[in-house]
Order: sequence, then C-alpha cells, then structure tokens
Amino acid sequence: MQTVILCGGLGTRLREETEYRPKPMVNIGNRPILWHIMKIYAHYRHQEFILALGYKGEMIKDYFYHYEIINNDVTLELGHHGTFQMHDCHNEAGWKVTLVNTGENTLKGGRIKRIEKYITDETFMLTYGDGVADINIDALLQFHFSHGKIATLSGINPTAQFGELKTDGDQVKSFQEKPQKRETGGMVSGGFFVLNRKIFDYLADDETCDFEYGALERLAEEGELMVYRHDGFWACMDTLRDMERLNRLWDEGNAKWKIW
Repeated sequence: MQTVILCGGLGTRLREETEYRPKPMVNIGNRPILWHIMKIYAHYRHQEFILALGYKGEMIKDYFYHYEIINNDVTLELGHHGTFQMHDCHNEAGWKVTLVNTGENTLKGGRIKRIEKYITDETFMLTYGDGVADINIDALLQFHFSHGKIATLSGINPTAQFGELKTDGDQVKSFQEKPQKRETGGMVSGGFFVLNRKIFDYLADDETCDFEYGALERLAEEGELMVYRHDGFWACMDTLRDMERLNRLWDEGNAKWKIW
C-alpha cells in the first residue's frame, strides 16, 4: 500500500537543526528520522512512498538520488568515467520513492491534496515526517478496514501538545488541534493515518488548506473519523530535547521503534 509522508514543514521549534536542513533529514544515529519512519512501514512490506516536500525539499531529493552511492560500498577507477562497481550493503531494495514538490509554505491539507494524482488505490496511509513508533501497521490496517469509515488516526497517550480527541468507543466525536487546555486522560493524535481517497473531497489545492484544522474536524463531526489506540512506544522529534532523547535511545540500543 502507498504511504504518504509529510516532509515540508519549517520545524521552527528545532531551529538549531532545521536552519540547515528539513526536519525529516535530522539524524537519529547516522540516518535521517525519515529513513527510520520508512523502515517501520517497510518492515510490514509497504515499500511505496510518496514524500510531500516543501522547506528545503531539494535536500531530500538529493539524499534519495544519491542513496545507492551513499549507502553502498563502491569501487571506481579514476580516469574512466562511468566505470564503477556497486557492492550491495543496504536492505532497502524494492523501495519506490516519489518526491513531490508541494510548496514551501503550503499547509498540510494542501500538501495532501497536491499528491492526489499519485495515489493509485482507494486506500492509502499517511504520517508525519517527524514521529516514530513501534506501531503494528498490520493491526492498524485491519482496524481501518473493519469500520468502513473514511479515516483512521492513531491515538496515543497525551505526552505532547498535539490534536486532542474526544471519543465514544473507537469513534472520534470531536477533534481539536492543540487545545489551550487539555482534558485529563484524553488521547492525542500520533499520526499514522489510514485514509480512503474520499479524503481529497475535504481538501483544496490551496496553500492555506490545513489538515487538522478543517478536514479532521469535519470528519469527526460527520462520524467518519476513527481512532486506532496505540498503547506502545511513540515519540516525536519536535524540539532539540526530543532529538537528543531519540539519539540517546538509539545509541543505548533501546530504540523501541526499531522493529526491523
């Protein structure tokens, strides 16, 4: 199944790193967090990715254009252009990556709308380019197909200031992005969405079209948004402190999202 990853935000709360690179290219260990996210999906055999690019998107294009040389051993003979041998050293064979310029200042809803022409099936997955989890993608998809609604998001415990959910069982009754006052015990949206292509009817090809403010709120009001409850590990690289924590977990061999 195709997986869309939103890679275009400015990452202003991680300005120490994002002044020089897009946030999805900030490293955990020696690989960008974007690679870690893709490895999670690839572990469940979903290897077709659509990356919605914006701020410094050319750096992400350059990374994948040179991926084979960067991540393989290479033998070359100087003075003979084009004469080189690639020695396979990575396990990402079969990944198909479509890189789409969706505008430097476009909000998330507009970015999703602008990749519509690359979606080939009735259902696709979507997540943010800065969050990792030990989420079971098979179980997530099974849950989505069981209820028949337009959208499923993954709900997590309220560890950060993200969109709050009010639920009735597994149905989202309301969605509020970054509420000023959070209700005790409420879940928050952790990304890892599954969407029917009807989602595009809720979006516009406009850089001011958001995803959380608008589309998700409307879906919740119409009873078309469901929550998959993820009780395991989840983390977002939103600040320098988050980046340092994720790198520490990786270096200590305690990266719970490393399911591959």
